[in-house]
Amino acid sequence: MTDKPSPPRSFASLYHATLEPLRRHLARLLGDPAEAQDVAHDAYLRVYPKMEDQSAEKPEALLYTTARRLAFNRLKRRKIAPFVPGEANFEIAASTQPGVAQQVMARQEFQQLEQAIAQLPEGCRTVLLLRKIELLSHQDIARQLGIAVSTVEKQHARALRLLRTALAATADPLRTTQPPVSQPEVRP
Repeated sequence: MTDKPSPPRSFASLYHATLEPLRRHLARLLGDPAEAQDVAHDAYLRVYPKMEDQSAEKPEALLYTTARRLAFNRLKRRKIAPFVPGEANFEIAASTQPGVAQQVMARQEFQQLEQAIAQLPEGCRTVLLLRKIELLSHQDIARQLGIAVSTVEKQHARALRLLRTALAATADPLRTTQPPVSQPEVRP
């Protein structure tokens, strides 16, 4: 007779017999005890169904193999998207809120856009607002205004073109809408 201990046949006995050694093993692989605990937990969750239906011949070997594969997957993910474990220091972290300069610039750009929209011809402005603010289709705008769809499309394109020109002029006040006139060459 051999004095080999019989493998644990219940999940509870497997859990109690392997919990600490498995965590230590995973901590050596991963270098982080907290992450090792997470991986061990995931491994137990995957082995549990096999223990319940008793389809695992060697449950401890299955557990260690599963845990090792999960740990290797974590290590691969670290290489792809590395991060520094630990708590984030929110006092020195970059803010997700825009800074004062960005807020001022955004307000100025919004005011310029409002002014440019106000200067559009009435038909263009109406079509543009219905399309961009109300999110109506060209067909719905045509039906609502009682005009042809082609007219809506032309008014919309014209409004966008006029806005682009007006905003480009406000962005660069030295820029003119007409191409510069070339001067004749003067030869000495």
